[in-house]
Amino acid sequence: MRIRVSACLALVVVGLLSGTCLYAQDAPSVNARASQTAMDRDLLEVTIPRLEELYRAHKYTVTEVVEWYLARIARYNGIYRAVQTVDTQNALATAAREDAEAKAGGSGFRRRPMWGVPIVTKANTSIKGLVTTDGWKGYLIPGHELVAPKDATIVAKLRAAGAVILGQTNMPDFAASDTNRSTAFGRTGNAYDVRFSPGGSSGGTVTAVTSNFALLGNGTDTGNSIRMPSATSSVVGVFPTRGLVSITGIAPLDWLLDNTGPIARTVTDATIALDVMAGEDAADARTVDFTAKAQRGPYTQYLKTDALKGKRFGVPAFILAGAGIAFQGIPASATASEVAEDTEDAREPLRPETRAAFIKAIEGLRAAGATVVFDDSILPDSFAVTVGRVGTFPYVKEGTEKFLAEYGPAEYHSAAEYAKVVGSPLPTTIIGGADPATRRGRPAIVQESIESDPQAEANFYAPRRKALETYNETLDRLQLDGFVYPATQMPPPDETMPQNGKLSEGPHSDTGWVNMIGVPAVVVPGGFYPDGLPFGLEISARRWEDGDLLGWAYAYEQATKHRRPPVLVENGLLPDAR
Repeated sequence: MRIRVSACLALVVVGLLSGTCLYAQDAPSVNARASQTAMDRDLLEVTIPRLEELYRAHKYTVTEVVEWYLARIARYNGIYRAVQTVDTQNALATAAREDAEAKAGGSGFRRRPMWGVPIVTKANTSIKGLVTTDGWKGYLIPGHELVAPKDATIVAKLRAAGAVILGQTNMPDFAASDTNRSTAFGRTGNAYDVRFSPGGSSGGTVTAVTSNFALLGNGTDTGNSIRMPSATSSVVGVFPTRGLVSITGIAPLDWLLDNTGPIARTVTDATIALDVMAGEDAADARTVDFTAKAQRGPYTQYLKTDALKGKRFGVPAFILAGAGIAFQGIPASATASEVAEDTEDAREPLRPETRAAFIKAIEGLRAAGATVVFDDSILPDSFAVTVGRVGTFPYVKEGTEKFLAEYGPAEYHSAAEYAKVVGSPLPTTIIGGADPATRRGRPAIVQESIESDPQAEANFYAPRRKALETYNETLDRLQLDGFVYPATQMPPPDETMPQNGKLSEGPHSDTGWVNMIGVPAVVVPGGFYPDGLPFGLEISARRWEDGDLLGWAYAYEQATKHRRPPVLVENGLLPDAR
């Protein structure tokens, strides 16, 4: 059966009627209903390997599969608001082109790694011809939209591998939030209960993927933004070693901390996507010569059910204690009292229910043959203090300027040009200047180029080296393979209720240190809280050991089978919530 997508989906493309379109089709016949039931059964929770089997058996065309996903978005997106922009026209055009390729290729046709795989991308990831909203209404001003002149590097790689891009997912303004409210598109709800937060800033992608609006998607992560939302939604979120995957063409929040990686329902699918996304990019200096450092791909070769046997993992003491790490760190110029003040403000206690979920989740590691070590000397509070001195805020404007220079629209290629054309400046979140610290009367942090700033060594490079050395020394001293810990410090909060006496800010974590030292980490479904909301387990490894890390995640996934899809509703407490 081919689902006929109604003309009103054209409005979804620009986000005007997301999820509210009805299908203009006659009442389905008995055969049509049976065919739809079969399609639902085949495609709900489908994996890349299984979808390839269906294509190879000629059970479905790419167009039929894409239409099935578009229908789910149109049916449910008005409640959950995960997908900001649905690119119906281009998705169907790509599907038709791939169907023609397969037909012309006949029995000898060879499909590319992600051929016919419907995906979504986060709204800060440039797609040629679409508006890169970055979650912010300022990039949607009529006549001044930030229309991408070309694809981000990972988008180009995903297209070349055969992926079909359905659209862009909602995100908070500039990815600067632990929950998923944006001035561009409103609030995204948790698929397991729309009242609750899916986390941020990749909350749109995790809700879309866990809800089967797409087979997988990309997230970005500056402090926890792939991993924490993945934990809320029973999906796999991969934070690769920084330098394995290019961030070129992704609107930055903080380019020294930003990373991108796949979000999927299974470790296998995430690994297939990572194999596609990884690679050198001359425009991203950190990726140059990565092949000399990284484990040899493809990473799918590391996915073995016995990968955890004999492995040892330590539990970071500072996470259990709730020691805080200030987002973007603390610059070298800060006084001792300012350091103490910022460190205390960042403290985030581990909630009792999350501790209980973590203790239960690690039993799966032990059952699969791993040892989990608790010791007060494993990354104690002093590690949080050390890594918290990796100061990056003095360099945020440099990242924004580089992005706009290459990916801005014709009328503005810098922050100054944006201000001149639009009549108001870009927010300080992405160009610096005023800082949250100014609330205490501190002077604004002056923006510099990290390449020429004489304080760059003290602000960034030296503390980063020291933190990474401490991380590796702990692994060596206790003969550990990696670390394991809760991906969040709390369950997803109910956003219809105040959180700590104010509007909910999402389910916070203590995992931003991973960004500061650039090591790989992965979140896998770790079970569920008693109220039915997901818990996510995070594992980190040494730099460039992404293959081993994914192998451990796969072994845990196969041993526990924690993934359970949500039951979606078509009407809810917060319909079309903005």
